Amino acid sequence: MPPLFIAEVSSNHAQDLDRSLAFVDAAAAAGFDSVKFQLFRVTELFAPEILAKSEKHRSRVAWELPVAHLEPIARRCREKGMSFSCTPFYLDAVRQLEPYVDYYKVASYELLWHDLHRAIARTGKPVIISTGMATMTEISAAVETLRENGAPDITVLHCVSAYPSPPEQSNLSAIETIRQATGVKVGWSDHSRSPAVIERAVHHFNASAIELHLDLDGTGEEYHTGHCWLPGEIAPVIRRVREAFTADGTGFKEPVPAELPDREWRADPSDGLRPFKHVRESWTPA
Repeated sequence: MPPLFIAEVSSNHAQDLDRSLAFVDAAAAAGFDSVKFQLFRVTELFAPEILAKSEKHRSRVAWELPVAHLEPIARRCREKGMSFSCTPFYLDAVRQLEPYVDYYKVASYELLWHDLHRAIARTGKPVIISTGMATMTEISAAVETLRENGAPDITVLHCVSAYPSPPEQSNLSAIETIRQATGVKVGWSDHSRSPAVIERAVHHFNASAIELHLDLDGTGEEYHTGHCWLPGEIAPVIRRVREAFTADGTGFKEPVPAELPDREWRADPSDGLRPFKHVRESWTPA
């Protein structure tokens, strides 16, 4: 079956609720199944030693998603028939998100923070975790922590945490490695902006979910780094992936409806000429 397509808004919302709702609308129109935001506070994201020295990191306060926006975003997702998710980057964010999200997402940078995993797992909601920069030992430990604390539905996303990531460094074979090692569903969080990489992850490695960064119009904070799609760019890729699944059929070999008009125009077994003899007798040009 086709994968779950997740639109990652990240910090491209500009703290503008109307813009955030427009992201939901655009993602739905482009064929996504789910929209994901991020909930962080700069003072709980970076150590004070870093913030004291770096205006660049302090300025990211402008990227914070207001908690008051969660309910209207979640409501718009429901109206569009999409699931809503958000990544918590501080422990209390798990509680703040619980009434609104259909599932939680753990970012690659928080893969080692097991206290966060425990808090998420104890909500009883599904969780998706990204694994950029991680080793198999680190991934297995995170999955085990989630399991031990009651996570009912776990998906792991293979990921390359470079923005953008070189397609030739995608290492998509790791999808199967993770699947075999953890026994959970495995997908691909893409930063390559390569349709070929996305289609390979789905059709060859059976990725169960595909996460893609989205911007509305090229003005989002993260668009300039080169890993975000615009809606009009990604829509045909999603359509092509889904269309390929319609070609699978049942596996039972028999004539399909499109073939039926030509069946009797095959060579008659008695003389090897087309069409069957009984057709020749009554046939006239159209």
